[in-house]
Amino acid sequence: MQIGIIGLGRMGGNISVRLSRHGHDVVLFDRDPKVVSSVASRAERAQEAQGLQDLVAKLQAPRVIWVMLPAGKITEETIETLAASMESGDIVIDGGNSYYKDDIRRAATLREKGIHYVDVGTSGGVWGLERGYCMMIGGAKEAVDHIDPILSALAPGKGDVELTPGRDTPEFDSRAEQGYLHCGPAGSGHFVKMVHNGIEYGMMQAFAEGFDVMRNKNSKDLPEHERFDLNMADIAEVWRRGSVVSSWLLDLCANALAKNESLSDYTGQVADSGEGRWTIEAAIEEAVPVPVLTQALYTRFRSRTGNNFGEKLLSAMRFQFGGHVEQHATEPKHGAGVPEKN
Repeated sequence: MQIGIIGLGRMGGNISVRLSRHGHDVVLFDRDPKVVSSVASRAERAQEAQGLQDLVAKLQAPRVIWVMLPAGKITEETIETLAASMESGDIVIDGGNSYYKDDIRRAATLREKGIHYVDVGTSGGVWGLERGYCMMIGGAKEAVDHIDPILSALAPGKGDVELTPGRDTPEFDSRAEQGYLHCGPAGSGHFVKMVHNGIEYGMMQAFAEGFDVMRNKNSKDLPEHERFDLNMADIAEVWRRGSVVSSWLLDLCANALAKNESLSDYTGQVADSGEGRWTIEAAIEEAVPVPVLTQALYTRFRSRTGNNFGEKLLSAMRFQFGGHVEQHATEPKHGAGVPEKN
């Protein structure tokens, strides 16, 4: 299948390469020509486009274009420009982390021209090239079915994850077992991904706080006979094996702690990319209490005014799964400050 891809950063570039490895033809564009050439050299079936109109011209109808750009103005302007050159039956996919209400509006606007709009909440970060991407999809069934070969190539597949008991009935979508799901109409994919990221904030915060408690068990403020000098890296490792809290996030904690148990490469200034805030806004609209998710977001705010070990571990996890690099007033280190694409 042929697809155009716009935005060749960490995830957009790897998505292009993964699709080419699965036999799809990719037409690539990024505002940096050097990035286009670099990704094209890694992809097996790639064409380079010189601009948005050139990319549209290189695609056969019905065209499929995947936009992988930061949420906001640049995505908005790119989709508007594409729509002016595309035709009825073409499909625009927003694979970034756009606000779901923007998706609903864009889909309605493009529908007037007969252009399909599909929002794909994409999780997998810098590991997706090899592991595959978990995808939450919103849009018309006709459009989602058309791009299924693209989605199935990007998805991780069943792997060695055991099937959940009771799912062997027609009422369940078997694609979920492959790592991608058509959630509903336009906007629903990014809505589910938004809540996914809100949950991610809470899970990361729980690990950060727990490890911070253990690290400070050797505090001079405690009676000497109650102090423990605990090895954080070893604890993370043992929890990975048979523990109730074993998870990919714990794997990333273990990676970071094995490399540098003090996490001195991190400042602990932890960014938030919008999805956490939007999740809480949705909860307020629905009158659903979300104290854990709210506190996790507020902790990220606080981290920018003074940091502890737990916030350094949050930064370490973000760098591990998404390559997010810290930015602060003096010298950039790992972790915070870059919009998340996970």
